[in-house]
Amino acid sequence: MIDGESAAAPKSEKRRPTTAEEVAPGILRLMLPIDLPGLGHVNCYALPDKRGLALVDPGMADGVTFETLRERLDEVNLAVEQVHTIVVTHSHFDHFGGIARLRAAEIAPEVVAHDAFGQNWREAYGQLFESEDSSELVERSESDIDELASTLVRSAPWGGTTDPFPPSILRAWGEGIDVMDVFRPPAVSHGVSHDDSIMLGDQQWRVIHTPGHADDHICLWNADRGVLFSGDHVLPTITPHISGFSDLENPLGAFFASLERVGELDDATLVLPAHGDPFSDLTGRANAIHQHHLGRLERVRKIGREIGEQSVDAYMRVLFRERSWGSMAASETYAHLEWLRKNGEASREEVSGWLRYKI
Repeated sequence: MIDGESAAAPKSEKRRPTTAEEVAPGILRLMLPIDLPGLGHVNCYALPDKRGLALVDPGMADGVTFETLRERLDEVNLAVEQVHTIVVTHSHFDHFGGIARLRAAEIAPEVVAHDAFGQNWREAYGQLFESEDSSELVERSESDIDELASTLVRSAPWGGTTDPFPPSILRAWGEGIDVMDVFRPPAVSHGVSHDDSIMLGDQQWRVIHTPGHADDHICLWNADRGVLFSGDHVLPTITPHISGFSDLENPLGAFFASLERVGELDDATLVLPAHGDPFSDLTGRANAIHQHHLGRLERVRKIGREIGEQSVDAYMRVLFRERSWGSMAASETYAHLEWLRKNGEASREEVSGWLRYKI
């Protein structure tokens, strides 16, 4: 769920997990394998405490990821059975999927997430995601899974629908659990909002709501230690995808405001991202990501002057390399075009169900 244009190359993001690593006193980084464009891992963070163990972002729902989580914890004499709390930074499947595996193993941790967690998914897919997640294996035939995969499309606000999901991948990721739990956001037992405080690792952490990459994205800040769990909001070498699938009027504008919000934490000494290595210069990196998107906006302006009034897909095919064409690239393009429209630099009209923009 990262910006495909800027996420494709950096080797540091494709580095495979090796071993558990203490990145700060009482905070363990567990690199869990994933296989998504430009990404080879998601960082799950473990915080032991008097009650047992809290996790931040337990990775995807596939069995390999879950077994890696078991192995990493075993290396430091911990176990998944000790997990009592999971914080999910946002409702993307590479961050919450591991909860389904824990529940299938009859482990039922408290799930902490933003109050709006998963709302966008439920609005898009309706009854498909309405049923409660379960620890029971739901047996489905191959034809059932093929049909489910075909329903994992949604109407795009700029026209048309998203790309279909490959049933073979759904079968592989969902083996041993209800395959819908690969994508279905889990039930939240403790919803939080901006400026709330939660206890992790026997310390208080402040919730910072940072919409943009996802409407329900949160970061966690400990001012006493100068540590920020940044999720996908601020990453060390790649740029978060800004989703046009949003209930926000201006997703990119919200993202800019969120970057400013965390960029003001100038006493941050350690940033713990969901992808890539921990880093220290939070303000510098937030500014760099902001500049990246300002540059992309300028590129969209130039494209608009060259191609005239066109669809989002037409803009996308110039803005992104061909290898990145698809729903995510179109979503990012739409978010940038909407920023320009909201700021009076573009107009749009609907033609036969498709939005067309003019700059």
